[in-house]
Amino acid sequence: MVRWGAVEEAEPTFAARVRQLFEAHKHKTLATLRRDGSPRISGIEAEFADGELRLGMMGGSVKLKDLRNDPRLALHSATVDPSEDDPSSWPGEAKIAGRGVEVADPDHPGEPPGRFRVDVTEVVLTYLSEPPHRLIIESWVEGRGLRRWER
Repeated sequence: MVRWGAVEEAEPTFAARVRQLFEAHKHKTLATLRRDGSPRISGIEAEFADGELRLGMMGGSVKLKDLRNDPRLALHSATVDPSEDDPSSWPGEAKIAGRGVEVADPDHPGEPPGRFRVDVTEVVLTYLSEPPHRLIIESWVEGRGLRRWER
C-alpha cells in the first residue's frame, strides 16, 4: 500500500484525471465493512492534500466504527448521467481501494481523531472512448503499474 503521492509520481496523467473526477463534486461514496463482514456504503467528503487522500468522520458514526474495526475501504467518485444526445459528455468515474489509517487532527490535538489517511491498494478510472462506442477501464496497482482494457 502507498500514499496517494506515490500514485501521482508513478502515473501523473492518470492520477490527475482520477483526482479531477473526485474533486468535481463534494460528496463521494465510501464502502466499509460491518463487524459481521457485510458491506456498508455511506456518503463522505474527501480531500487530496500534501500527497495524501484524507477522510474525516464524526465521532460515533457507523463508518468510523467500521474503519476502526476493519480498515479496508473503497471510495467512489460522484457519478453523473451523460446527456442522451451526447453520450461522450460523460466525464467517467473513479474508484480508490485501500486501507484507512487513523491520524491525529493537528487543529484539535488531544481529541479522538476520526480522521483517516487512505493507503492506496488500487485505483480505477472508467470512461468512454472517442467516439463513444467502447468503455475504457484503466487500473493502477502498486508493483503492477497501469493497465488498460476496452469493452
